[in-house]
Amino acid sequence: QVQLQESGGGLVQAGGSLRLSCAASGTVSSIDTVAWYRQAPGNWRDMVASIISNGSINYADSVKGRFAISRDNAQNTVYLQMNSLKPEDAAVYYCHALIQDYSGRFRYYWGQGTQVTVSL
Repeated sequence: QVQLQESGGGLVQAGGSLRLSCAASGTVSSIDTVAWYRQAPGNWRDMVASIISNGSINYADSVKGRFAISRDNAQNTVYLQMNSLKPEDAAVYYCHALIQDYSGRFRYYWGQGTQVTVSL
């Protein structure tokens, strides 16, 4: 069984930084695409950043130049470095990954989410 676990959320002042982690564990054979999404109350869940196995990266326009996604394949972990945080960045951040398990099957998984709160 595969699990995704986010961590690193919390309360930060506007202009501050946080680093989120998304760790895959269990019967993980390989990780293909990983994306970070966020959802604020009353809003849709929107993609923030994504990284695929060949290293290609995409960002939402709202976070370009402030957020950086990276991955550590040896640790089955993806990071989201968030700098110059704004109040509008406050949301629950979710990790979403396409993972191959030991049986060779590819499936998408969601983490449980981590709260990011940005104060003025």
